[in-house]
Amino acid sequence: MLAQEIPPPEWTSFFDSFSRQHHGWLATLEVFGSEVGAQEEAHELPLEGVSVASEREAAESITISLGKTPEDHVSHTINQPAHVWLEQTSERVNAALEIESEDKSKTLLRFRSPVPPEFVDGVVAE
Repeated sequence: MLAQEIPPPEWTSFFDSFSRQHHGWLATLEVFGSEVGAQEEAHELPLEGVSVASEREAAESITISLGKTPEDHVSHTINQPAHVWLEQTSERVNAALEIESEDKSKTLLRFRSPVPPEFVDGVVAE
């Protein structure tokens, strides 16, 4: 697995593009922290998007939204994000997104099947 850190000034444009490219992809959301341990918050729900809330030039939070209906909707917010990594397979296909906050807790968004977007374009069921 290859990991590429996304610099903070690029987060907004990166997440806009990432969200458009992966909208509807099945994803699992896991949270790792000293107070909560390791917890799965969502399992194979369609990705709605990832957004950044910022004030001036610093990111205040990053929110990951999953689910298609109100019954299965999950929204997870990472406050004071410090690092964002995009994990890719050896074929350079996006496999996961890892976000670390200033308190060192981590959020991992993994895709069920990492495949090149051009292979699934128009195939995601409504």
